Formats: sequence, C-alpha cells, structure tokens
Amino acid sequence: MPESPAVPAARPTQADPAELSAEDGKLVILARGARGRVGAVEGAAVRDQDGRTYAAASVALPSLTLTALQLAVASAVAAGASRLEAAVVVTEASTLDGAGHAAVRDLSVDAPIHVAAPDGTVLGTVVE
Repeated sequence: MPESPAVPAARPTQADPAELSAEDGKLVILARGARGRVGAVEGAAVRDQDGRTYAAASVALPSLTLTALQLAVASAVAAGASRLEAAVVVTEASTLDGAGHAAVRDLSVDAPIHVAAPDGTVLGTVVE
C-alpha cells in the first residue's frame, strides 16, 4: 500500500506479545481476518471508547486508495466513535504507514497501535 509522502511512516518499538490485553489480542484476530478474507495487502482493526470494534482491509481502486487502518478509523467515525482505545495493523511491512498512523491520532493521541505480521506475531507498538 503506498504511503502518503506528506506523512512519514512510524517505526514500532519492540513489544512483548504476552503483554497484549485480551481486548488487543481480539483486534489482532479481527485484523488478520479482514486481511485474509479478501487477500489484501494489510488488515486493521480498532476499538472505540465504548469497546466496539471495527475491522477493515486495504483498498486499492483506480479512483480510491485507503490503508486498512484509514478505513477502520473511518468506519468507527461513521458509526459515531469519538475516541479510539487501541488499533492493530497486520502487514508484511516493518513500519506503520503514515496515513493510517495520522488517522488514529486524529481521534486519540495515546492509543497504542500494534503492528503485527500476517501470522499474528506482534512486531511492535507505536505509542506516539
């Protein structure tokens, strides 16, 4: 998925997968499922302030390109979310795309964004 040149990618810091809460573990499962269902480049899931979850896969059309995280955030906002508690991106990339990172930060300056490999292994977490 191409990243926006105006928004730099963020590098996740190493995380211990055992430290993920059960709720964040559920986000990993949802993101993997969204990615796998359509064979997308990446999948993402977010949890809002009420505990509701939203999952999405990346979209690449001639007229529209969205990262999975952008689409998951947009789905949450469309459903009335005003804050995010956590987010997960499942990707083969070693960095978090800048556009998805910015979308999460629009709703929450401190929500952890976990980056996971396609097999569900958490590679790290972006907290800033």
